[in-house]
Amino acid sequence: MNTEIPIKEIMTTDLITVGKQETVVDIKEKFDTYPFHHLLVVDEGNRLAGIISKSDFYRFAYNLSQQTTGKTWSKKKMGSLIAKDLMTPTLYTLDPDDKVGLAADLLLSNKFHAIPVVEIDQLVGILTTFDLLAYGYNKTVEQIAGVLE
Repeated sequence: MNTEIPIKEIMTTDLITVGKQETVVDIKEKFDTYPFHHLLVVDEGNRLAGIISKSDFYRFAYNLSQQTTGKTWSKKKMGSLIAKDLMTPTLYTLDPDDKVGLAADLLLSNKFHAIPVVEIDQLVGILTTFDLLAYGYNKTVEQIAGVLE
């Protein structure tokens, strides 16, 4: 595997994002509909505001259910939350011209599964561990996902 190629050659660019004011119900629907594990949160100018992982989303929902008195109250509380309440403000980003080796080092050393890709303050993609695996094995992300399922 050539670790010197730019990540723009392997990153995912077909993004589904949400705004900071998107409801938790809409976020859950996106996680249920699409086969991804990270949802990027953007502001009105398509600038990256944060990230919500599927595992963080469900951990939050579980913790909320443990703190409430029943399904009706939990559902009401979840209905009042928005993406801004759940997102992790992004600390690490990559540039499309950063190299695969750097990206792999960041993913491994921080135990991340995805890093947003930003160019001149605009969200342009996301690099995931699936993207790296697909590149390493000369496969598509869909082929890798099918092998792992």
